[in-house]
Amino acid sequence: MRETSDERDEHRQPEAAAGASSTPSQAMPRTVTGAGLQTGAVRRPSLGILIAVTALGPLALNIFIPSMPGMQAVFNTDYGTIQLTLTLYLFGVAVSQLFLGPLSDRFGRRPVLLWGILLFLLGTLLCALAESIAMLIVGRVIQAVGGCAGLVLGRAIVRDTHDRSESASMIGYITMAMVVAPMVAPLLGGFTDDLFGWRASFFLVLLVGAVVLALAWFLLIETHFDRDAVAGPASMIRGFGTLLRDTAFTGYAINVSFTTAVFFAFLAGAPYMMIEVMGRPPSEYGLYFMLNAASYMTGNFLAGRLSTKVGPERMTLAGSALALMGVALLTGLALSGEMTPLMLFGPVMFIGLANGLSLPNATASAISVRPDLAGTASGLLGFLQMMVGGVATLVVGHLQSDTATPMVAVMTAAAVIAFLGYFLAKIALAARPAATVSRGAE
Repeated sequence: MRETSDERDEHRQPEAAAGASSTPSQAMPRTVTGAGLQTGAVRRPSLGILIAVTALGPLALNIFIPSMPGMQAVFNTDYGTIQLTLTLYLFGVAVSQLFLGPLSDRFGRRPVLLWGILLFLLGTLLCALAESIAMLIVGRVIQAVGGCAGLVLGRAIVRDTHDRSESASMIGYITMAMVVAPMVAPLLGGFTDDLFGWRASFFLVLLVGAVVLALAWFLLIETHFDRDAVAGPASMIRGFGTLLRDTAFTGYAINVSFTTAVFFAFLAGAPYMMIEVMGRPPSEYGLYFMLNAASYMTGNFLAGRLSTKVGPERMTLAGSALALMGVALLTGLALSGEMTPLMLFGPVMFIGLANGLSLPNATASAISVRPDLAGTASGLLGFLQMMVGGVATLVVGHLQSDTATPMVAVMTAAAVIAFLGYFLAKIALAARPAATVSRGAE
């Protein structure tokens, strides 16, 4: 029999309110089992706090991008080395999610998230004070490790308190709202760089991060109390193995990872094309980037409204197919001759809309394959997502030329693989007994 979200909530323990004002170390509650889980219902954290903690990482990632071409002169180095501040940021996010998800399964979502934000603030301060490219890269990696806590744990918290269809809808709304950060960040970073220099962008992120930490400290409640699912490192590794052996999870993970790689390949190539090849200022890049972010936010809004009605499967398929069409349009324009900003960003708006439709649904589907390992699944999914995205930026940066061909080629390959990943998951689910599929969908 399928269990509803409200019925599951009756098996949670309302410890969260009491720990809301504790320190991070004090906020690591003991493992709760048995009758302790049946004493009440867990409260759902507010949508606003989930948006705030999730937006920190994307804000830090994107606000620095308009400054990257100019950093060659600041640190007297080549663009490939500057590109490491983006690529290693993504790798830092990827690797840390392998541990943050399972750690939150063991110790709870709240304490792991609070420590993550503290680490994010430390990395941001190092970046703002960096006197060498090496120190800047180290600061970016530390910033990434802490900032990704909101990304992975925000999804796990949603899955703790919602069923699969509701999770897709909630992730859509969270992503729609949090996309304001990366939408405004390049514009804000471009103008901040023009007016005050590149360090000002990091001091601004430091201020925002401190505010988010204060909000999370007082408003974030615990949502995960069944701490026996992942009891230690060995169980953590077994959890990864269990998920990777599940073809449905693997298919959804491929779809999410390579859909993300389409965007990151664009992120790696577009600033160079706009600022170095077309000779446009960083602030203009930020303005055009807002168009892409607005289309992605529109897709997230539609996902939030339609996922519970249409279903995650159809939404993922529709988004993946539309992304293929958008990449095909961009390829045609790139092969037609000299690129203009509108030719570069126009098709990517279409791709952003498509990704906004598919990513929340594919993400919710992936972490719903094994609800008992939601934190582990969210962390592993985030690792694969950022690792594949990081490799895409590395390839584009390595092949960068005065044409859009390397960027477009990587985007096309990623879109095709994402589309195939969806069908791998669908075939795997179709081969399962109906009862198994129902339990995974809850």
